[in-house]
Amino acid sequence: PPSKNLFLTLLKQARAYGLGLVLATQNPVDLDYKGLSNTGTWFIGRLQTERDKARVMEGLEGASGGNFDKQEMERTIAGLGKRRFLLHNVHEDEAVVFNTRWVMSYLAGPLTRDHIRSLMSKTKGAIATVAKAVSKPKRKSHESAPALPPSVEQFFIKGQGEEIVYHPRLIAAGDIVYTSARYSIEDERQVLHTVEFEDGPVEIDWDNSEALDIPVDDLLDAGAEGASYAECPAAANNAKAYARWNKDYKRWLRQNETITLYKSKRFRMSSAAGETEGEFRVRLQDAASEIRDQSIAKIRKRYAGKVTTLENRLLRAEQSVAREKEQSTKKKLDTAISFGTAILGAVLGRKKLSTTTATRIGSAIKTAGGASKEAADVGRAVETAEKVKAEIADLNTALEKEVAELDTAFDAQAEELEEIVVRAKSTDIHVAFTGLVWLPYTADEKGRLRPAW
Repeated sequence: PPSKNLFLTLLKQARAYGLGLVLATQNPVDLDYKGLSNTGTWFIGRLQTERDKARVMEGLEGASGGNFDKQEMERTIAGLGKRRFLLHNVHEDEAVVFNTRWVMSYLAGPLTRDHIRSLMSKTKGAIATVAKAVSKPKRKSHESAPALPPSVEQFFIKGQGEEIVYHPRLIAAGDIVYTSARYSIEDERQVLHTVEFEDGPVEIDWDNSEALDIPVDDLLDAGAEGASYAECPAAANNAKAYARWNKDYKRWLRQNETITLYKSKRFRMSSAAGETEGEFRVRLQDAASEIRDQSIAKIRKRYAGKVTTLENRLLRAEQSVAREKEQSTKKKLDTAISFGTAILGAVLGRKKLSTTTATRIGSAIKTAGGASKEAADVGRAVETAEKVKAEIADLNTALEKEVAELDTAFDAQAEELEEIVVRAKSTDIHVAFTGLVWLPYTADEKGRLRPAW
């Protein structure tokens, strides 16, 4: 990077002035020996190339002086695994190998300003409250507002309580229009921010600003009677600077006053402007339920033909069972009658075994064979009916499985949403004014100032 040479110069020379530096690199070979040898504390991970290992060893040897076991250090570095690091401190007798845990932001990249602002919001708010309470009384107070250039607009916020003390801040108001044909966004917002004047080279840092949740129309032209005024910083008297702060505010609004939308790729839906994630998921669940019902209807329609075919087969199979059972019963009855007639004829006949009697016995035997065949037909018909029932049960199981899978597929609460940041165009951002506002404070029993608006 462009800062490489400057950073290496600092590594070599800044230690004499007590300046601490932090250097992180994936390519140690890019750093020269003198820069590395001036490093006091090292955190070394896995090194992929021999050139990197050689350069690190040179730097460690130079930083350690005479008490350095090069072979042991090479073995230690070569044995580093994933999430294992070597800590080498020139003030300690020996190096230490330690493990790190997985973290939520693993490979998430560098923190952006938005990330830092989100992480520090609670802490920053507490610090700001303490700072207001402690630092404000240091300023001198006046019975009337200090004189400012005529071109500087001044505003006052109505105070509540007694013994009001006004403190100056920079104030800016803007109108922002957000449009996006792709996401059907057309929204307008009015914003109002204040920021303290700084004593350093950067008088105004909009990243430290606070939003005022009051209508612009509630700003007053004069302060409360009997109130006192804190001393105005020198930067507030520079009338030409307000135009520059106006432009800075517009750029800051472009980067920071954005609309966050939530998009579901599965359902092809996105949230509306101002709609929270929870509200969007509720709306998404309604749409998901409707899509799920339509999908279930399609699945049932797809299975309906198969179910109807199997039910017709089952009906025919059950009819066949009934018919075969009826025929089997009839055959059994005919067999019993035939045997009974033959036996009765043989008993009552005058001859030992007449031709008629023999014929009857033969017919009875044939009838018995037919009855046995009919019984076998009944068994086959019952088996066919049971198979059809099993096929219907399997079909219903498959249907219910697909329906259950839809319940998971259309769960809006588990849906992964994509966050989309919509920024207003520069031409759609209008700064209404930039001026000085007097914020009211009151002192508590310990003399600390508290906001009184």
